[in-house]
Amino acid sequence: MSRIGKKPIFIPKGVTVEQKGRHVKVTGPLGTLEMDCHPVIKVNVDQTDGQIVVTNDQSQLRRNKQLHGTMRALLNNLVAGVSKGFERKMEIYGTGYSVKLQGEELVLQIGFSHPVKIHVPKGLKVNIEVSATRGDEVPAKFTITGIDKQLLGQFAANIRKIRPPEPYKGKGIRYADERVRRKVGKAFASGGI
Repeated sequence: MSRIGKKPIFIPKGVTVEQKGRHVKVTGPLGTLEMDCHPVIKVNVDQTDGQIVVTNDQSQLRRNKQLHGTMRALLNNLVAGVSKGFERKMEIYGTGYSVKLQGEELVLQIGFSHPVKIHVPKGLKVNIEVSATRGDEVPAKFTITGIDKQLLGQFAANIRKIRPPEPYKGKGIRYADERVRRKVGKAFASGGI
């Protein structure tokens, strides 16, 4: 049995879960999410107790153990997304770097000869706290929020991939909680042979 898979998922107040065969639909105050579960995994929705139980009949197979935990985690993300939502804070370091929102596009000025425009997917919102960097110490900051954890994580990863933080000065786009390992630059030896 998967340790994560056998934990029940508690359904908060205001969230309804509908199941039709393998298809699970979760509706809450922030929106609606749905997914299809793997055929090996069984999902039991108990509205009276307010919990979802994920079971695995063939728990001796390694792949089924993995799917058990994965399906439970995905269902938990659906419930958490429609009730609380998810957010990812991001920072941009580098002199002259900036970020702004133009309609449905996020416009990044990050040291290229042209601004980089990224379309914000439907269901996600971008909130800019600090639009431009101030020197190397104060970064530009923005937060991505949404109910779909997978969509939010992929969008944040796509933004970071445009200019990942470099190890010498730390310039680039990073997650707010990310720690960048810094390298020492070239040391010049002084004088004589």
